[in-house]
Amino acid sequence: MPSFENTWLPFIYLYGVGGIFFVSGLIIIKKSKAVNFEKKRHRYWWKITYFGFFYYMAIHALLILAALYL
Repeated sequence: MPSFENTWLPFIYLYGVGGIFFVSGLIIIKKSKAVNFEKKRHRYWWKITYFGFFYYMAIHALLILAALYL
């Protein structure tokens, strides 16, 4: 079985460092007032953006688990 450093450490790095850039981008978008939360479409796409990040993170984790245990 592969070690933690070969399986989960890259995952943590990818979504940890990538998550920092992702959240930083969202903060910049919010502070520049490029998004208006009074508009229903803006709220919708803001939620889709968060969902997409966590969706791909979950798929990636499930595929790592499948590779390790199946």
